[in-house]
Amino acid sequence: MTMINIRRDVEDKFYRYKMPQLTIKIEGKGNGIKTVLPNISDISKALSRPPNYPTKFFGFELGAQTTLDEKNDRYILNGAHQVERLREILDSFIAKFVLCGSCKNPETDLQMSKNDDIIKDCKACGKRSSVDMRHRLTTYIQKNPPPKKKKGQGAHAEAANKATEEVEQMENDTQAQDELTARINAEIKDIPVADQRADNEWSVDTSEAAVQARVNQLAEGVTTILGQDGPGSDDDGNDAPESQLALWIEEKHADDENIKPIDIYNKAKDLGIENKHKALQVVVQSAFTENAFKELDAMIPVLSKMSQNGQEKHQKSLLGGLERLVGLNYPELLPQLPKILMKIYQADLLEEAVIQHWGTHVSKKYVDKDVSKKVRVSAKPFLKWLEEAESEDESD
Repeated sequence: MTMINIRRDVEDKFYRYKMPQLTIKIEGKGNGIKTVLPNISDISKALSRPPNYPTKFFGFELGAQTTLDEKNDRYILNGAHQVERLREILDSFIAKFVLCGSCKNPETDLQMSKNDDIIKDCKACGKRSSVDMRHRLTTYIQKNPPPKKKKGQGAHAEAANKATEEVEQMENDTQAQDELTARINAEIKDIPVADQRADNEWSVDTSEAAVQARVNQLAEGVTTILGQDGPGSDDDGNDAPESQLALWIEEKHADDENIKPIDIYNKAKDLGIENKHKALQVVVQSAFTENAFKELDAMIPVLSKMSQNGQEKHQKSLLGGLERLVGLNYPELLPQLPKILMKIYQADLLEEAVIQHWGTHVSKKYVDKDVSKKVRVSAKPFLKWLEEAESEDESD
């Protein structure tokens, strides 16, 4: 499945908002000819819109009758239509009914105001912008409002907003924080101690280690982030190999290819950066998906091999990559951050002093300060456990 940027005017390969490219299928002939939209449901899911909305938009723009068979997931336009023309119309639908009117971000939900106006509520910048109520689709939306999402459902933006709200509540509500701390600490007790580094030998169980075949939406500005070490860094600011590694991983995900951890290491080795701390950051922020906690078991040997026996700058880059993974790429992972840190810590990839310093110093090196703060607040249960464990050791 070919994935493209939701905003086709954005040419950045690292643009994190993707959708499947629209495909069509012409069926019938003569007066019975019709254009089937086989992947409009997948596109609509990426846009957080019901598939009948873009289908009806096509119909209004082309003056064509539409068939909406939600039960069988079949959406049809009467007549034969060119795919490029439909893609242009889809761009128009996205601009009018998806993109935020302020930040032009696609992380929006449609809501009905008290006056029956249709509002785009942006989860990225918080702005609420109105759609053009002159378009005929607005009447259809008013009669067929978006279904309310059940708990656990929704697109990436919904999960990100939920995680953000939970973190903000932790900051302002001591009781909520204590409850979350107790819950996550209880889960941490069930994590087995990893015995991943008995020596310098390592291997990968390919039957269980294959990374989930999914597009990992890299955050914008990978090259900029990689170049923040400035003069005197171990690669003198030449980050082209690290950028090549990030692009290679992203392309593998985009092509729905399972990436074995050993292949990632070999690619880094081919680029001559298998021991560079920035390469470790790239792997952490780009190779994992929303199933990062499970994927860690297979990836830990590679991270260990690339960490140069736990050099401090490698540990900091690992934490920086983790900040971008849970803070930008998959905010829904924020509640799992304590368990993720525990697994990495038990694999001897992080030292107490490095983690504690990181946990008490908000930085904008890898993400902006607001995101950096939220990541650290989410990590508090693990940081608290680490502090208590160290105190017990000193007492003994």
